[in-house]
Amino acid sequence: MAGKPKLHYTRGRGKMESIRWLLAAAGVEFEEEFIEKKEDLEKIRNDGSLLFQQVPMVEIDGMKMVQTRAILNYIAGKYNFYGKDLKERAWIDMYVEGTTDLMGMIMIIPFQSADTKDKHLALIIERATTRYFPVYEKALKDHGQDYLVGNKLSWADIHLLEAILMAEECKADILSAFPLLQAFKGRISNVPTIKKFLQPGSKRKPQPDEKYIANVRKIFNF
Repeated sequence: MAGKPKLHYTRGRGKMESIRWLLAAAGVEFEEEFIEKKEDLEKIRNDGSLLFQQVPMVEIDGMKMVQTRAILNYIAGKYNFYGKDLKERAWIDMYVEGTTDLMGMIMIIPFQSADTKDKHLALIIERATTRYFPVYEKALKDHGQDYLVGNKLSWADIHLLEAILMAEECKADILSAFPLLQAFKGRISNVPTIKKFLQPGSKRKPQPDEKYIANVRKIFNF
């Protein structure tokens, strides 16, 4: 029997958080080896573990996988979150790319200077409510199912819930004009494996604080 996947990253969300979400949704237990200081990163860079000298890195099924999208694709395929055919997969990819773009905007807020943060936050709220969430609201309405693609839980649903919760950290009532997304959030949050991941004490990471940001800057030299 293969061992648990092992995740190599810092103690925060970053690009690893969506990987944690997907594994948790699949009910897969995983281990984490945290990069706490620059020397930890240098060690795995020097031992050849990182194909492109970058994290996230996930040890799974005898591989040391890098590149966030490649890791997510593999997990989604392995645990049956990637649709039943090529067309469903294409829709999942499109929806995931949209939520990835939105989450990417949110992810950089803590690293911004005070004078640009408010402007960027306003842009996120504007984009979420006019570009991204209307697409998912319409998709749920047109599809007429509980899920975005097909009639079962997919990577697209898991990723969208993660994006919704991140957006609500920016503005608590950001879903006020999107009743179907509100209902979707309630449904997907109650999938047993996801419900467990959303409980205190899980491996879900909190919003980054100043101490974490300072340490990340030190580790990655930025």
